[in-house]
Amino acid sequence: MIRSVRRRLGQAPALATLTWLYILWSLLPVLIAVRISFNSGRSRSSFQSPSWRWYWGDPTASIWHDDSFRTAMANTLQLAALCMLIATPLGVAMAIGLNRWRGRAANASNGLMLVPIVTPEIVFGVALFLVFTQVYSGVPRGMTSQLIGHVTFTLSFVVVIVRSRLAAIGTQFEEAARDLGATRLQALRLVLLPQLGPAIFASLMVTFATSVDDFVVSSFLSTGAGTETVPIKIYSGSRTGSTPALNALATVMLLVTLLAVSAAALVMRRLRRNSADAGGVASISV
Repeated sequence: MIRSVRRRLGQAPALATLTWLYILWSLLPVLIAVRISFNSGRSRSSFQSPSWRWYWGDPTASIWHDDSFRTAMANTLQLAALCMLIATPLGVAMAIGLNRWRGRAANASNGLMLVPIVTPEIVFGVALFLVFTQVYSGVPRGMTSQLIGHVTFTLSFVVVIVRSRLAAIGTQFEEAARDLGATRLQALRLVLLPQLGPAIFASLMVTFATSVDDFVVSSFLSTGAGTETVPIKIYSGSRTGSTPALNALATVMLLVTLLAVSAAALVMRRLRRNSADAGGVASISV
């Protein structure tokens, strides 16, 4: 796939130039922020000399020694891990159910599953805030409501990923298992779920990365410093007298997100390759 893209871009020099300019322009702010995180001075605008000061070198202001930074990282990772472990099984179950549902109600449900994705996040965050303050006021704001909000927001991503895999698999394998004497539950557990493995893993990684990067929902449902996540900490810190420690914190979470997304991309690439191989074998057998 990458080779074909390169070949097409090579045939259109103007398009290739525009594409690379866009990529460089998109990466430039990130590279500058990462570079400043290694600044030995306190300035976030002028680079003096490379140093690990804001990672662990400074005994009080580095992200390793400052309790507020460690709390924000712990909250973010805990929230993302719980969201990943809750949203993915729910999304897989909903995807399987929607895939087997027929009728007009099924079409409406498929459309409703995309609402959290297409809704502007600011609208989604305000709506959740109103829900937890006026409708379900018994649910405490903070980590609990943030987790519910993240699960609600990321559930649709899991459904979309798993349903695309279900469409590629088809129903022939389950039907063959049923013909051989397997029950519905056995066919689901022993045949379908193993085939959904790559999609489930990709859903785990995408859900984790989405939760780590979320700012709006976490901000509306936060109750203070004790429930601050990394995006909230970076935003609040940048409005006061900030140091390159914020850049160091952002760099660490950037690496975490990139690792999760890269793992998901590799799994999805393997999923597509396996689907293509299965399709080729099926066509030959026919």
